[in-house]
Amino acid sequence: MKNIQNIKLDINSTIKEALQIIDNGALQIALIVDENDKLLGTLTDGDIRRGLLKGLDLNSSVESIIFKTPTIAKISNTKEEILKLALSKKLHQIPIVDDSGKILGIQEIEELIKPKEKTNKVILMVGGLGTRLRPLTENTPKPMLKVGNKPILQTIVEKFAEYGYTNIVMCVNYKSHVIQDYFEDGKEFGVNIEYILEEQRMGTAGALSLLKEKPTEAFFVMNGDLLTNVNFEHLHNFHSNNDSMGTMCVREYDFQVPYGVVNIEGSRIKSIEEKPTHNFFVSAGIYMLDPEVLKYIPENEFYDMPTLFEKLISENKNAISFPLREYWLDIGRIEEYKKANEEYDEVF
Repeated sequence: MKNIQNIKLDINSTIKEALQIIDNGALQIALIVDENDKLLGTLTDGDIRRGLLKGLDLNSSVESIIFKTPTIAKISNTKEEILKLALSKKLHQIPIVDDSGKILGIQEIEELIKPKEKTNKVILMVGGLGTRLRPLTENTPKPMLKVGNKPILQTIVEKFAEYGYTNIVMCVNYKSHVIQDYFEDGKEFGVNIEYILEEQRMGTAGALSLLKEKPTEAFFVMNGDLLTNVNFEHLHNFHSNNDSMGTMCVREYDFQVPYGVVNIEGSRIKSIEEKPTHNFFVSAGIYMLDPEVLKYIPENEFYDMPTLFEKLISENKNAISFPLREYWLDIGRIEEYKKANEEYDEVF
């Protein structure tokens, strides 16, 4: 996704200003936004030429010639959804907005077809015991259980590779040889894989202290028992554009109390809610971190991601959330494993 800071204009900008942006920019487009960066429309060379033919001059406002209904995609849209939309409209690029309509960037379709290889590391936590999935995990580590005729971990690796993220680090422990024998150095899967052996349980963040080479740029951390079609490049750009130290993917979770809830004050009943539903956001097990966070992680100790984020918050560091709207499933129990196999072909 391309940065758009240099191609934004407000509604009162002149045609001359728009021409300068379009002529000087590689994207050959100007984005018209309001004071909150919400997209109002787009402007191309063709729009300007049509305006000049109607009698406007270079000092005229762009307001009357902007294209007010451009095709847009949401940051939650998958690569496949954006490609389908672009091909149906015969577009070469699509503005990307968040749920409020705020412009975040422009996605060039050629990059989706042939993604540029990126150097950011992807750290996959794949050392769990998978006790809740026994007997399936007695001889097989949980990330290697097959969903859709391939290991869960293979789907994760392939999804990252689709977006150009090919530098993979796997933090292994339980039956690590099964994972290493299958993936080896990763070349067969179009990626480069290195392994870190956790000799003791390290938690979802503690293993980061064992990295042989510390990342010098933002990096992903993801649990190895998840299936998702989140757009990893959009997550990366969201993290960068918000100057985040730690970005946590979160998922909305609904919980219905199976009883009537009685609200009381002292001994007096104020109201009764019959089986109310409560909404929460929960961690989705996918993160993007700035290299600076590594200094907060103790050496060779058990340390979880929630503890790391609590530390960042207490230090007033910029810790933000990235809401997941895409498919996501945490395969922690037999029921979820069955569900994953039922849904895999439809989603992936």
